[in-house]
Amino acid sequence: MNSRTYYYARVSSKEQNLDRQIAAFVALGATDRDIITDKESGKDLDRKGYQALKNAMLRRGDTLVVKSLDRLSRNKYDIHNELQYFKENGIRLKVIDLPTTMMDLPEGQEWVFEMVNNILIEVLGTIAEQERENIRKRQAEGIEAAKQNGKKLGRPSLVFPANWDSVYTSWKAGEITAKTAMEQTGTKRTSFYKLVNMTENN
Repeated sequence: MNSRTYYYARVSSKEQNLDRQIAAFVALGATDRDIITDKESGKDLDRKGYQALKNAMLRRGDTLVVKSLDRLSRNKYDIHNELQYFKENGIRLKVIDLPTTMMDLPEGQEWVFEMVNNILIEVLGTIAEQERENIRKRQAEGIEAAKQNGKKLGRPSLVFPANWDSVYTSWKAGEITAKTAMEQTGTKRTSFYKLVNMTENN
């Protein structure tokens, strides 16, 4: 089966337009049938166009072109995981804003692309982990401050669920929705966001 090249464009809302990204794709030789688009937030990967592209269209040996990495996702942890997925499934990712990824290498020189891809995965993984660590630190400081404040209050303060640390971190990193976080911590919407406030603002 011949390999194919697909192009993915995304903007965050229906009011925004995709013209600039699509024009960049057309300049590379893209046709309408090769371009997949979404007008949805990049906070997670649950987007109709992207999921169809990833699960039903892309095959080993294919190439995916995006204008910039944040078109895949705004979440660095998700980008890291997607790059790892593409690598493991033999899908080449070209990023127009990262010229090194756009090179067409002569046969036998594929190791250059492999090196660039590994560097991207490593850097994004490190950044994502650092962000998660910062979230954990702020959350721990918030809990401590909230506990101290709780001792001074005349009425009982909200109690942090035993799994708050891990669930909050996953939610803040964009891995789960607020609804899922509430279910996992057994909190109502108001209590959940009060705990978030206590964590982040103390």
